[in-house]
Amino acid sequence: MIDKYLLNDGREIPAVGLGTWQSAKPDAYRAVRAAIDCGYRHIDTAYAYDNEDAVGQAVRDSGVGRENLYITTKLPSDIKTYGGAKEYCLRSLKALGTDYLDLYLIHAPWPWSAVGTDCTEGNIEAWKALADLKKDGILRSIGVSNFRGEEIAPLVEATGVTPAVNQIRFFIGNTQEPVWEYCRQHGILVEAYSPLATGKILENGEIAAIAEKLGVSLAQLCIKYCICRGTLPLPKSVNPVRIAENLKLNFEIPEEDMKVLNAIKGLFPKPYRS
Repeated sequence: MIDKYLLNDGREIPAVGLGTWQSAKPDAYRAVRAAIDCGYRHIDTAYAYDNEDAVGQAVRDSGVGRENLYITTKLPSDIKTYGGAKEYCLRSLKALGTDYLDLYLIHAPWPWSAVGTDCTEGNIEAWKALADLKKDGILRSIGVSNFRGEEIAPLVEATGVTPAVNQIRFFIGNTQEPVWEYCRQHGILVEAYSPLATGKILENGEIAAIAEKLGVSLAQLCIKYCICRGTLPLPKSVNPVRIAENLKLNFEIPEEDMKVLNAIKGLFPKPYRS
């Protein structure tokens, strides 16, 4: 079981993180405390989740030193200016109660209210701000989320800085192969959010049969699958038992089972764009 990935900027990142999307503040607090208590060292949040303050409080109350925890948050998707990116980064730092972030991402290439809009120039301005904040030591690593290759390339061309991470929706049956391949070729780590397809994957009998054969939970199989594909899964749960179970991944998926899982297509909701 891999413990950490090495990013293209030379920094390491824990190989599994706790997702906190759609976790209200009290739930986020309890989930983060439970996760840290059972061994998670990587927590993923976002300004848009409206739970950064709860995540930060849980981190402080955990008793684990900040230097031993990896915290990711994200620039709101509608902020596409240099000054705005800096301002919202500082807002997140204040909410989280920390003076640096391990990873900061542009949440999407377009506002969620206008999916598909061409925001290339705005993304370049925001990316320049993130690159400067990284130079200043406020951000350790920087990346993007929900970007395709053709949306990443202009950022690199304008700044010479390649994202360390692209966080995308990635799970069995919906692996966004063109984006995954672009990132692989350019040394960008894919983070897999919604590795359980927001729960819908748990209804699939074919996947359940493989999990039963291997003697693991269906959730464990789905999370391990992401790691076998070289991605970093971000399972989300507010149940302490499941949170702990999702980190127990010391098993292998045989090659023949990986072939079956890789062949599953189109059974679950498509991403915002494939």
